[in-house]
Amino acid sequence: MRELEHAPHAPALTESMRSVGYSLESAIADLIDNSISAGAKNIRVRFSPYGEPFVAIIDDGCGMNDKELVLAMRHGSQNPKETRSANDLGRFGLGMKTASLSQCRQLTVVSLKRGQLSAARWDLDVVARTEKWTLLLLDRPEIAALPLVEILSSQDSGTMILWSRLDRLIAGENSVESSLGEGMVRVREHLALVFHRFLFEEGHFDHLNISINENPITALDPFLISHKATQRLPEERIRIEDSTVLVQPYILPHYSKLAPNELKLAGGEEGLRRQQGFYVYRNRRLIIWGTWFRLARQEELSKLARVRVDMTNALDHLWVLDIKKSVAYPPQEVRQNLKRIVERIAEGSRRVYTFRGRRSNDDRSVHIWDRIEDRNGICYRINRDHPIVTSIEGRLDDEDLGLWRSVLKQLDEMLPVEVVYADMGADRRHVRQRPDYTLEDLTDLADKLLDACGMNRTLRSNLLSGLNNIEPFSLYPDMTEAIIARLQNGR
Repeated sequence: MRELEHAPHAPALTESMRSVGYSLESAIADLIDNSISAGAKNIRVRFSPYGEPFVAIIDDGCGMNDKELVLAMRHGSQNPKETRSANDLGRFGLGMKTASLSQCRQLTVVSLKRGQLSAARWDLDVVARTEKWTLLLLDRPEIAALPLVEILSSQDSGTMILWSRLDRLIAGENSVESSLGEGMVRVREHLALVFHRFLFEEGHFDHLNISINENPITALDPFLISHKATQRLPEERIRIEDSTVLVQPYILPHYSKLAPNELKLAGGEEGLRRQQGFYVYRNRRLIIWGTWFRLARQEELSKLARVRVDMTNALDHLWVLDIKKSVAYPPQEVRQNLKRIVERIAEGSRRVYTFRGRRSNDDRSVHIWDRIEDRNGICYRINRDHPIVTSIEGRLDDEDLGLWRSVLKQLDEMLPVEVVYADMGADRRHVRQRPDYTLEDLTDLADKLLDACGMNRTLRSNLLSGLNNIEPFSLYPDMTEAIIARLQNGR
């Protein structure tokens, strides 16, 4: 048996690797991974559609010298089986080159370390002409002529990645300006989500600044952690090999409780449904989101459930991570534990809808509608013991009482459940989640309930003491307290 070194044909392979599947936003995110791994605290994304259009990513990380830069420009610069540092966001040693060349034909990397600038370039036209892996090393005048290099030179250290000849970005577009501008809007939204845990201080980690054309990016928190109605369920830990996977479930507030800007952060009305599920983070960097990994179905009533799953890069080989770091699938041991957690989490989301934002453990509330579950399924019935119902029945004679109860039965049986479900499934905001009572409405209703009690002091006292727990008063605690105070004082 003979051994033959059989290197790939450089032009063919470089052109083929451009079709790995990077989008503009995923390509830039991949480059920012490298900046974070290099210890950068400030990352600037700059672009210009004018003249010779370009895109640049400039960081203030540790930088590279000549030797380190040449190694970094090599395809497969690090074996994915090698142990990486705990905070390293890289994986295959292909990201910078593959991501960049998926968008442009010329990739230039300039790095500053210990006061020395180094620069190297991959030019696909040169590779095609020489039919070799021809890397270009730039000299001082060539470096000085590059756009934005003065920003890098003003720092103590850092790296600039420059994309030129943006053939993929502007192919088939009538306007480079509008095409690149619209693309950067998507980039901003993508980076705000993918790096949201870096964009504000978390634990002992420093705050990271990312900007696009000097406009800072604000974190987009998919869990709305700062919202007072967000439910944070108990964290669970899954031990696998020598690492720990952290699972932190959240139940988002119902969208009727969200202001327009908060609803936008949650992904919008449509995003609430589509983006339910697991959010997998690798070293705090979001890599995949909005999926249940086929452990559960995407349902309308579970769409408020989102689960943060934290893993380290030590488990990459088990999660089947792809080059773009946009696809991952949990190993069997993790799936088994997640499946056990899923139903409990989804049930919490359903309760937010069932109780329309009230606490699911508030058993003291007297609801107008009862949810009844038996062997035949689930149905909804008007609560015959509700004070409004009993007060009306107390004023009816036998003939009218029969008619009244017949009306209640018809309301029970003819409740348009399918229509309500379809409307809520379409996220129609005009489907009101609670009545719009005014103080005058509630006061009038309370007076009528008291009148129905007659002169029976015990009934009147019991009604007032429990008014806060009776719908619709329980939906308006502040107004109800004022009404109770007025009635107790005889006003």
